[in-house]
Amino acid sequence: MDTYVHLVPWIIAIPLVGFFVNGLLGLAFRSYRDMKTVSGIIATLAVAVPFLLAVYLFLMMQGDSESASISLFTWIQAGDFTTDIGYRLDQLSLLMTLVVTGVGALIHFYAIGYMAGDESPWKFFAFMNLFIFAMLNLVLADNMLLLFLGWEGVGLCSYLLIGYWYTDMAKSDAAKKAFLYNRVGDFAFLIAMLLIFQTIGSLSFDAILNGTELFTTDQVFIIGLLILIGATGKSAQIPLFVWLPDAMAGPTPVSALIHAATMVTSGVYVISRLSSFVMMSPELMLLIAVIGAFTAFIAATIALTRYDIKAVLAYSTVSQLGFMFLALGSGAYVAAMFHVVTHAFFKACLFLGSGSVIHAMHHVEHKLHEEGKDVHFDPQDMRFMGGLRKYLPSTYMTFLIATIAIAGIPPLAGFFSKDEILVMAFNAGLGEYGAIYFGLWALALITAFMTAFYMFRLTLGTFHGSFRLPEKITEAAGSEKYLHDSPFTMTSVLWVLAALSIVGGFIGIPNFVVATFTGTADVNLLSNWLDRVTMDAELVLSKPVEWMLLFGSVLVALSGIYVAFLLYGENDPETQDNRIAARFGALYQVWNEKYRLDEIYEGFIVHPTVRFSDRVLAVFDIKFIDGFVNFVASVVRFTGSVVRYFQTGVVQTYAVAIVLGVIIVISMLLF
Repeated sequence: MDTYVHLVPWIIAIPLVGFFVNGLLGLAFRSYRDMKTVSGIIATLAVAVPFLLAVYLFLMMQGDSESASISLFTWIQAGDFTTDIGYRLDQLSLLMTLVVTGVGALIHFYAIGYMAGDESPWKFFAFMNLFIFAMLNLVLADNMLLLFLGWEGVGLCSYLLIGYWYTDMAKSDAAKKAFLYNRVGDFAFLIAMLLIFQTIGSLSFDAILNGTELFTTDQVFIIGLLILIGATGKSAQIPLFVWLPDAMAGPTPVSALIHAATMVTSGVYVISRLSSFVMMSPELMLLIAVIGAFTAFIAATIALTRYDIKAVLAYSTVSQLGFMFLALGSGAYVAAMFHVVTHAFFKACLFLGSGSVIHAMHHVEHKLHEEGKDVHFDPQDMRFMGGLRKYLPSTYMTFLIATIAIAGIPPLAGFFSKDEILVMAFNAGLGEYGAIYFGLWALALITAFMTAFYMFRLTLGTFHGSFRLPEKITEAAGSEKYLHDSPFTMTSVLWVLAALSIVGGFIGIPNFVVATFTGTADVNLLSNWLDRVTMDAELVLSKPVEWMLLFGSVLVALSGIYVAFLLYGENDPETQDNRIAARFGALYQVWNEKYRLDEIYEGFIVHPTVRFSDRVLAVFDIKFIDGFVNFVASVVRFTGSVVRYFQTGVVQTYAVAIVLGVIIVISMLLF
């Protein structure tokens, strides 16, 4: 691979060039700002070309190829510490590069149509390209310091893109919330890096992974815990996941890119990269699994109660990330990365499909205003939708395919990756802490049922039944004539992602499925691909048990779909939810209030911090800091007022002062 690693800097540099081209031309030329499609095409090419280069590298690389590194220049040199701007090409980094650039290019192309009505799409596309640049630095870095640069870069770009429509205070607040919650995790991640450097004197991944014997078990747990805290920030896990649902305030392509396919998987990638290090501490792995399983469950219960279609998908993303962390904690790093890939396909399709729906509902509202009707409604609230499958056929079909995929129905992509996670969680139950892992597996199975249920609740509530807007708002009568599907730039991307949601799972077909019929036991392409760079736990289950678990997961998913059709097939989702709320009582209320997590943080962290700042820090700042500065200024002023009397302008006075000075200096030299 040394022959081809020189292409890696180009993969990273081209999106940066796209950022500068769109940014500088947009700032400098008003005429360029008016060429809205041009900025989108440039940005799309800036991601599509790196994807083609990554595909070429994929074709040149084998599963048993050695990793290759390239160092561009020395970045920091301080004493004995030296770190380079250097990149690492191996099976794991290339897999992530393909996902980031491939799905990223599709989302950029989709955004050309979605952002056509925006005032400054050049700025939006510049930020999107900058995000891709930062994300590629994260996944291709050959040391933790450069990875941290990308880690912080995606956090910054997330802030810029979530708050893109910053004049809306709610969107601006959501961006600040995402930024601050990520900083908490980033601080812990930074401390972990310092502890690693203290132990081995390097932040290179080769040095870390080849020097694991230098770490004690306690050090592994502490460092791993700090990395986990950082990962819970970026990958939206307990206790730092509350920022991600609010982040849906940004444009829908941002939701699809950052919160489905790339940034939120950063934590999964980092832990997978350090798999041999993490597996040294069974307690750390158990903690990762517990956090993942409970995050998946809690987010799924909240998703059951949401009406905003992007909010449902946001909590679904948190839940699916929880499945990935459960896989990491069960020693199933290949399964975790497998779910990263399949989730990128079907969740990007779902987010972009929701964008197509919102695009259509916005158009209806706009047309009603043109008719002179003062009609206002939330274009993301599925209570005003229903029956859209007749008017948005491409959006409906692709959305349905992606929904079936995430529900876990074979042979679509989500089935294979989610089933592998459940199998490996059950497998972990046969080892240390077995009872706890069996409990986590059962919790994950319940969550899988809820996933199928709430996703079909969303699909049925949005696309089935009758169009409810005229029923809810009488002034909107006849508004269905304004409904239409999205333009080609949007629907074509939906079909590509839907196709990937269908076939994407075949890269990870379980070995036991094929072995049962053919006797061949080495067909899992992804497992073979990542074998050199991840360290999976040994699978000790028998084939009958694996088949039982497979059929069990399918049965659970089908049960969730059946119940969803039973309740929401052609019915108003609000009416059915009221019946469910009456049956579950206080429990449903807890879910609907999102466990009051935001209120808990406000009450125990935000408000006390603000009060402490107002009553203590502000007083200290005014009385002591400002007081000391003012005191110094007063001393200088007083000294000046005294000394000025010696500045008489008389030459004889100055001569006397010089003579006295000479006498004093000579006296000091003599005595």
